[in-house]
Amino acid sequence: MRIVKEKFLRDAATPYPKAAKYLAAWTKTVRAATWRNLADVRACYPSADRVLVGSQKSVIVFNVCGNAYRLIVAVHFDRQTAYTLRFLTHAEYSKDTWKDEL
Repeated sequence: MRIVKEKFLRDAATPYPKAAKYLAAWTKTVRAATWRNLADVRACYPSADRVLVGSQKSVIVFNVCGNAYRLIVAVHFDRQTAYTLRFLTHAEYSKDTWKDEL
């Protein structure tokens, strides 16, 4: 898969050094993946969830460092592309305001 906005992930790791190792591993895993559907994603990341956002499109939410952070990604399986959209703390994610922005 191709990752759009990889720099976003590196930038996200700077203020959250605990997440840096996870984000680097996630990047490596996704680059090597050929996911066709959510089941393929869950084979690598069992806790990944599909969430419907305000635009009525779905995104995939990955739990980072247990549940400390959330990585929100739009995955286009047909194009083999993952668009990194948000990296949030658990508290920011729980407010649900991010859903209205997407």
